[in-house]
Amino acid sequence: MKFIALIVIVLAIIAVAQLTRIYELTSKLRNRNETDVDYRDNKLNANLLLLFGIGMFVSYIWMIARYGAGGNSVAASVEGVDYDWLFAVNLVLISVIFFVTNGLLFYFAWKYHARPGAKAFYYTHNTRWELAWTAAPAAVLSVIIVMGLVQWKDRTGAAGENAVVLELYSKQFDWAVRYAGQDNQLGKFDYKLINTDNPLGLATSATIAARVDELKAEIEALEIRINDKNVVYSVNALNEMKNNLATKERLYVRLLQLQENHDPAWDAAALDDIVQPANIKLVLKKGQEYDMYFRAQDVIHSAFFPHFRAQINTVPGMVTRLKFTPSITTREMREKMKDDNFNYILLCNKICGASHSNMKLTVEVLEEAEYDAWWAEQVATKTFGNN
Repeated sequence: MKFIALIVIVLAIIAVAQLTRIYELTSKLRNRNETDVDYRDNKLNANLLLLFGIGMFVSYIWMIARYGAGGNSVAASVEGVDYDWLFAVNLVLISVIFFVTNGLLFYFAWKYHARPGAKAFYYTHNTRWELAWTAAPAAVLSVIIVMGLVQWKDRTGAAGENAVVLELYSKQFDWAVRYAGQDNQLGKFDYKLINTDNPLGLATSATIAARVDELKAEIEALEIRINDKNVVYSVNALNEMKNNLATKERLYVRLLQLQENHDPAWDAAALDDIVQPANIKLVLKKGQEYDMYFRAQDVIHSAFFPHFRAQINTVPGMVTRLKFTPSITTREMREKMKDDNFNYILLCNKICGASHSNMKLTVEVLEEAEYDAWWAEQVATKTFGNN
């Protein structure tokens, strides 16, 4: 069947080529150049262009009616309602401009197609019109940009006194969640402390001491390997080990400085933090404002909460933050969506590597009583150092 299909395609191509050749020959017999376009062709193309424009407008209206404004579901956060309002304003403005400009384009192409004896009017320029179509879009864009900046300031500005603090830690290719403990204050951290036992690099007297001892042991083991007279290394291998040793020694000095400057009084803020293992679940309470902090371990990621209308980049070496207040529980949204399997989700919206598509985290929004019961369980069983 594949061979037959291939033969049919080849024959169709040959047939089209022959038909084209026949058309060219008949044009020569009629003393007509193939580049010549007569009034009938112009009129046909003008009518077809007008029909195409009408079809495009009808399809646009149908898609808006069928899929809604951008295809978004109901906003599930207090701030998301304002976002959707601004999105609707932009969509209306863009739609008006789309219909006016394209409507004139297709109408003029239809009305003023070439006719025998008609000569196009040569119009150089009009300074007033040029100022108008430059100033008007600039004014509209300025208003839109200002409204967007107001929303951005609201999302990234200071959170309220009752906001709950938490951190989302991104790395290829998962998310880890750290809830502030009873003091609602996240403990300090340092990238130099990141290891298997402390994947988020939380800074306490114990974690610093453990990392100092670990790095010291690594340095000693590497020195033994380099100075072992019973093993012959290649020049490249020996240089690589020496460079690795120099890096670890510099890191060791910085860790000693970190240990010297660390105040044990800071430990309490970290020791009551609740750290969820990577890609478990982010649990939030309906009606509670959250002040979220974001870090990245390796490359730039982007924390995207589509249903809460929130997104911010997570950047190695710096902390970013945003805030929002969930307004619809997972159960309520399942009823609205008529989908018992629906879940809120946190996605990475940057192409961060080969397994980028797997970097997502389920978000569950609970009623206050359900959340309080869940929180009590976490406090009892999943504090830092006992995950």
